[in-house]
Amino acid sequence: MHRSAPRLSRILACAAVPVMLVAVGCSSDSGSDGKKSAGSSSSGTAGSKSPEPTVEPAKFADLPDPCASIGKKTIEDLVPDAKKKGGTAGGSTDLSVRSSCSWNGLDDQGVEGSQYRWMDVGFTRFDSDQSLGSGAKRATADYTKQVTKAKGAEGAKKVAAEPAAGIGDEATLVTYGLSKTDEDFVYATVVARTGNVVVTLTYNGAGYAGAKTPSSSDIVKGAQKAAGEAVAAVEKTEQSAGSEDSSPAKGGSEDAEKDTKKDGADAKGDTGSEDSPKSKATSKS
Repeated sequence: MHRSAPRLSRILACAAVPVMLVAVGCSSDSGSDGKKSAGSSSSGTAGSKSPEPTVEPAKFADLPDPCASIGKKTIEDLVPDAKKKGGTAGGSTDLSVRSSCSWNGLDDQGVEGSQYRWMDVGFTRFDSDQSLGSGAKRATADYTKQVTKAKGAEGAKKVAAEPAAGIGDEATLVTYGLSKTDEDFVYATVVARTGNVVVTLTYNGAGYAGAKTPSSSDIVKGAQKAAGEAVAAVEKTEQSAGSEDSSPAKGGSEDAEKDTKKDGADAKGDTGSEDSPKSKATSKS
């Protein structure tokens, strides 16, 4: 009986040693795994973050006065006897983003009838935005949209489009004929882009009271000359490369659409009751 007690104690002591070793081993392994996991997790998180590319700053931060963007001599030549020589400014919610101006006039030539002319110039500027892209990229998209719009004018006949060389970074000339107020109008629209600004100039004319319809070549020549002056006016504005706030231009999309709706009547030739050439021209013989 006395011998068996010490023997039992030794057996229990030996049995306890492996248990302690296992516990120590588990504790050591879990600690090393925890460090590895934490290390790999932190390195993975740090590696997944990369800086976003910065968009190119907008070239132009403002727009010129649209009614002063075309020379007085050009206005006199293209719109004889203009009702308002200084032009009529279009409505806009932000003149630094979108602006326009139009002229119309009826040149009474007595027994030879009368010549009616109408011209409109519009500017739309786009700022650079991190989520929407650079101002130039946004302007390019709008440029394409405006060309498509010009070619799809309601009631247009014999629509033609071709590049207009030497005007801005890119330009397209759209020509067509349109019958209204019992007369045949000749249209020429030049859509141009310079940097982050889109310039749209429309020039049209018609002969009243027996006067001849103006030639397409004269209307085209006048539209290209005026469009060139309008683009040059934009390029003379103060340029800002990164110093201005690059928040998205509200008028570059939403406001531009609102203003376009307001000017919808003018886009068809400004032949409303107030400025209608028919009310001034003598009747046909």
